[in-house]
Amino acid sequence: MSQNAEKILDHQELFREPEYAKMIENKRALFENRVPAAELDRVRDWTKTAEYREKNFAREALTVNPNKACQPLGAVFAAVGFEKTLPFVHGSQGCVAYYRSHFSRHFKEPTSCVSSSMTEDAAVFGGLNNMIDGLANAHALYKPKMIAVSTTCMAEVIGDDLNAFIKGAKEKGSVPADFDVTFAHTPAFVGSHITGYDNVMKGVVEHFWDGKAGTVPKLERQPNNSINFIGGFDGYTVGNLREIKRLFDVMGVEYTIFGDNSDVWDTPADGEFRMYDGGTTLEQAANAIHAKATISMQEFCTEKTLATIAAHGQEVKAFNHPVGVAGTDAFLQEVSRLTGKPIPDALTKERGRLVDAIGDSSAHIHGKKFAIYGDPDTCLGLAAFILELGGEPTHILATNGNKAWAEKVETLLASSPFGKNCHVYPGKDLWHLRSLLFTEPVDFMIGNTYGKYLERDTGTPLIRIGFPLFDRHHHHRYPVWGYQGALNVLVWILDKIFDELDKDVVAGKNDISFDIIR
Repeated sequence: MSQNAEKILDHQELFREPEYAKMIENKRALFENRVPAAELDRVRDWTKTAEYREKNFAREALTVNPNKACQPLGAVFAAVGFEKTLPFVHGSQGCVAYYRSHFSRHFKEPTSCVSSSMTEDAAVFGGLNNMIDGLANAHALYKPKMIAVSTTCMAEVIGDDLNAFIKGAKEKGSVPADFDVTFAHTPAFVGSHITGYDNVMKGVVEHFWDGKAGTVPKLERQPNNSINFIGGFDGYTVGNLREIKRLFDVMGVEYTIFGDNSDVWDTPADGEFRMYDGGTTLEQAANAIHAKATISMQEFCTEKTLATIAAHGQEVKAFNHPVGVAGTDAFLQEVSRLTGKPIPDALTKERGRLVDAIGDSSAHIHGKKFAIYGDPDTCLGLAAFILELGGEPTHILATNGNKAWAEKVETLLASSPFGKNCHVYPGKDLWHLRSLLFTEPVDFMIGNTYGKYLERDTGTPLIRIGFPLFDRHHHHRYPVWGYQGALNVLVWILDKIFDELDKDVVAGKNDISFDIIR
């Protein structure tokens, strides 16, 4: 059972050694109280039937493997997009450990975030003292320029008032009176990570534009010709935001990326640890009030934020994670309209190259059926691109999708003949998707890492696009927006299709189409 220094085994090999195999067998026999194998097989087979699917879709009080995370995760994502900003989660240490590990596993980068370390006494008496001590320690130890406070379930169940607590902490001298501390209530038991993102971004807007919780005069808007850009909760933020900057620079657009976390999750290995890197400066966050308009790349991630910005007199425009030719066209045309900047020939050429690539490959995608799961905007953008490629997005599922989202998807499907037999499932989880894959099989799934269990169970090949991607490295460095981003998505889809064509081929038996050229 012990390792051999001459040949260190990876865990995948190690746990298949006879000693471990025997240990696992004993554990199952002595402690798991398993049902007989025949009964297990019978029930497993039943769960693949239409009868079980009907019961599965009828359940109301149980969620099985929801494809979403909680609000505070999105809050941390939003907070690190601002210059030297430390996310401060008012809640337990265990919750914050989850947020940090989740992002670190996806981006392969450390994620800085602190907790007010609430325990049982705070659950009874409230967390004011935790806030007072926590803000003082965070300010002294980590020297941020801003602290962004959000909450977890514990603080919300108690009813802690963040605004009052922060003011009380400042009165106690935890941080200077003029130090920027934004806040947002982000209860984890409602909404999802995109709701938490929205609440924090709204909180940042209100803090800088509306007088910093009543401590300074509100800003007076003086419109200029710049635009603000908000990316939304996006697992490809490193690649996407850099691609958006490139597009804006090529067009000569004056812009502010509001919440730019592209650098903090892509720091170099040069011997220097960067707790903070890049980000929208606090001055830029304040001056963003003067912009001509604000564009959000993800409508359902920024509903409250855009409403707040619109109330300050700006024009707002929201997209739904646009991927592909038509999606990028609409985005660039809107940028051109808002700024008066023409779309340059260089981008027209990029468009033509994408169209050429689609033409080269569409025969392999045409008629293929796809199941798409993920965040609402992500599902919309990918479904639109699949339709554009001639594929059929047969099942489109978002656990955090609502009725308005479903109606938007239905409109999209009705716009194309390839959407004729496709359906949308708001509020459903991955156990619902399992029933769909057994009773209405598709050729491929598109979604995050959690779909690998469905791939193993149902045999449906998984194309990994979304958040989180734990079992693949560095996808977040590639854009999926813009013509170049759409080309990346096209390649990922095609690679999986070709891999499946070559899979399980036996030489001399079924290798008649084991082609060198595709």
